[in-house]
Amino acid sequence: MTRPFQTIVQRIVLLMCIILLTACGEEKQAAAPQAPPQGSASEKIEGTIVAVGDSLTAGYGLSEEQAYPALLENRLRQNGYPFNVVNAGISGETSSEARSRIEWIMSLNPDIVILGTGANDGLRGIDPALTRENIDAIVTYLNSQGVVVVLAGMKMVKNMGREFTESFEGLYPAIAADKNAVLIPFLLKGVAAEPSLNQPDGIHPTAEGYEKVTDVVYPYVVEAIERFRGKAG
Repeated sequence: MTRPFQTIVQRIVLLMCIILLTACGEEKQAAAPQAPPQGSASEKIEGTIVAVGDSLTAGYGLSEEQAYPALLENRLRQNGYPFNVVNAGISGETSSEARSRIEWIMSLNPDIVILGTGANDGLRGIDPALTRENIDAIVTYLNSQGVVVVLAGMKMVKNMGREFTESFEGLYPAIAADKNAVLIPFLLKGVAAEPSLNQPDGIHPTAEGYEKVTDVVYPYVVEAIERFRGKAG
């Protein structure tokens, strides 16, 4: 290839790259306003629900659309409850870590918080007294901010020992009763220990499992919405 011809080819390639980059930029600028809104133009959003928790909330191994917060939002809107549901789950999080980010949670302006933390505490053998202290502090803080709390109860594997298991499982109803939170007795009711509804690790729900979790959570969230409406009214 002669040098003049090589120079012409290089210029053509460079020009094509500029055209392609310009087109991509224009496409991104045009696409940005088309991002789906959090509710249709005719639908007035009544409030915000923030789901706080660990991998069971985040939807470990699945897309966010398959986890229960997204499914719950769809269910609520289908039934005339125009609420946004924000997935604020972090895989691996303990109750201490949830407590440390509670002010960040408030920056999301929640009207209702579904609090599902503590499972990782139990699996790590953390003293249930510390878990209770953390969850109690979170609920107390949310109450002080006027947020309606839905506390998701958890159960623990039996090999942790009877005393540990009973102390762990009992902390949720105790806190809910003391702090007037809406209690979900067991977040994974009908899903835990069901192989067909869990991923191969036996801990995290499948997409079908999260449909069941949504069934469990839904009526308690509706109860929380009625409390919220009562306060707002």
